[in-house]
Amino acid sequence: MKKKKKSIDYGKWGYIFILPFFVTYIIFSLIPLIDTVRYSFFEYYRSGIKEVGPNFIGMANYVSLLHSDMLKYGANTLILWMIGFIPQIVIALVLAAWFTDVRLKIRGQQFFKVVIYLPNLIMASAFALLFFTMFSTNGPINSILMSIGILKKPIDFLGSVFGTRSLIGFMNSLMWFGNTTIMLMAAIMGISQDVFEASDLDGCNSIQRFFYITLPLIRPILAYTLITSIIGGLQMFDVPQILTNGQGNPNRTSMTLIMFLNSHLKSKNYGMAGALSVYLFVVSAILCFFVYRMTNDNDPDGSKKAAKKRAKAERRKR
Repeated sequence: MKKKKKSIDYGKWGYIFILPFFVTYIIFSLIPLIDTVRYSFFEYYRSGIKEVGPNFIGMANYVSLLHSDMLKYGANTLILWMIGFIPQIVIALVLAAWFTDVRLKIRGQQFFKVVIYLPNLIMASAFALLFFTMFSTNGPINSILMSIGILKKPIDFLGSVFGTRSLIGFMNSLMWFGNTTIMLMAAIMGISQDVFEASDLDGCNSIQRFFYITLPLIRPILAYTLITSIIGGLQMFDVPQILTNGQGNPNRTSMTLIMFLNSHLKSKNYGMAGALSVYLFVVSAILCFFVYRMTNDNDPDGSKKAAKKRAKAERRKR
């Protein structure tokens, strides 16, 4: 009798290869996340050399945060994110459409891609320290403007609400527009050239082609960009922290939610920090859900909409 050949189970090797990821995720992400949620229901802080808690207090930490300046810092975070994101996405869309337009035949595209991506490689802390030095009262920007006669006295950029917020937004926009441009270029390059050639034959100009063809077809990447930007905006910390020396000046108008969270961690108030982390998680989840629903098109060709119209017309005839 012939012996049956042993079948090799290749499926188990897939589980073995992904096992290290899940082990790492559980140890370094999932367990700390659960522990953070647990601490949010406890009074746990340090007062001098005395450690108070952990004592279970239920939802008291969440209620205390609602009566604190958390909502004000949330509004600051939203304003700073919008100042940085709006010019970032506009510039990225323009550059992506420009570089991927085969009719323009732009030379040196690889060079330009490297140049626009370079700010993304610089550490945010180094970037913030550079701008802090450049735009300080005795910095080179004021010195140059005074030397050429534009200014009679130096401008305190970091002493005004508009100046500080504008610098933070400009830095965030400058650091991330290159990464966004590269992603949008990849999305546009994935569109079949036959679609663009057909639009040219139909007499579409560049603006019509951009708004009626390019934007609808890259909607998934736009949704991804917006969602990741919202999450990054809620986690905004290093740039305003260094630029305002951790104080959120002037008058705490540049204090973000993560800076507020960091102040609780520095004071060893782990209960309040845990509750604020849960708030951030819930807010980011809700915002991402709404963005996904608004930008996700379940009917790209309009067939479902047409079917609904036909169904309505048939009901009326009956």
